[in-house]
Amino acid sequence: MIKNIPQEKESPTDPWSQWLLHRRHGGDPKLQTVILGLVNRIRDRVLDGTDLQPGMVLVDVGSGDGLIPFGAFERVGPSIQVIFTDISAPLIERAKQLALERELQDRCVFLQTPAEELEGVASESADVLTSRAVLAYVGDKMKALRQFHRVLKPGGRISIGEPINRDAAIHLAAVTNYLKKQPNDASTAPTRLYQRWRSAQLPSTLEEIRNHPLTNYTERDLVNFFRQVGFSEIHLELHIDERKTSIESWDTYLDIAPLPNTPTLREILSSDFSLEEQSLLEGKLRLLFESDLFLERDTVAYLTAVKPSVQAFTKTSQNTEAPKSLS
Repeated sequence: MIKNIPQEKESPTDPWSQWLLHRRHGGDPKLQTVILGLVNRIRDRVLDGTDLQPGMVLVDVGSGDGLIPFGAFERVGPSIQVIFTDISAPLIERAKQLALERELQDRCVFLQTPAEELEGVASESADVLTSRAVLAYVGDKMKALRQFHRVLKPGGRISIGEPINRDAAIHLAAVTNYLKKQPNDASTAPTRLYQRWRSAQLPSTLEEIRNHPLTNYTERDLVNFFRQVGFSEIHLELHIDERKTSIESWDTYLDIAPLPNTPTLREILSSDFSLEEQSLLEGKLRLLFESDLFLERDTVAYLTAVKPSVQAFTKTSQNTEAPKSLS
């Protein structure tokens, strides 16, 4: 079962800012630059789907430190107005400071609110809504999508980029099920250690997969969710990018948390493994890490959709009537 991370003194109640600013790159400045380049490409792909124009109002859900909003300003200029929303108070404060440094504060509104509520965002106030890696952490995805629909103007456009984590969890669940049928002896010891490590970071059974917001949906589910809340012109592209790892140092790898609110490998080893188990697992993993077989994969679903205008919605509703007899 996924474990909660030990909290750091710097921000004892906010795992989101801890992860975004520190834990996802393991404290390695060089890796931080590489990761920023990767997420900038995701940001650009999300913005490509917005058709954002000068003078428009953009609502960004899960803004973090402003990745998408500041990218939008760079693209379109300061005539747009951006509403930053995030559940993390430290990240909202950081985004405010960055806006001030860019002299954009007069074009920004900052709201600490979850995606399921978007409190403070008026109904039908946004021309465009964006988000990146938000729904994966939302328990009630339909509630959040209804809020997305609510704040968009008729004819407004949404563009999101969501990670799809289900495949990795399904693989781990298969390992878990396999081990249940095997003897608990030296022949399966490395695999059992691997399963214990990964199950602290990902759902590791089919039941956990069904119940965890990270893994209880697929890209096809996203299409269905958006259709159910009233969006139209839905388009989804699934991008899978696999490459040799960008992590150069084993110590950095030990200190990376793969997801918010999950422990690092170093934390798992020190808290859950004996010294003998630590040595065995670390030895196996390090050999793999230092080989050409150690890969990293990003699986991201990019979805765009439109909130129908009243006229379009009425026409669509009329077209859903049962067809008349051709006789």
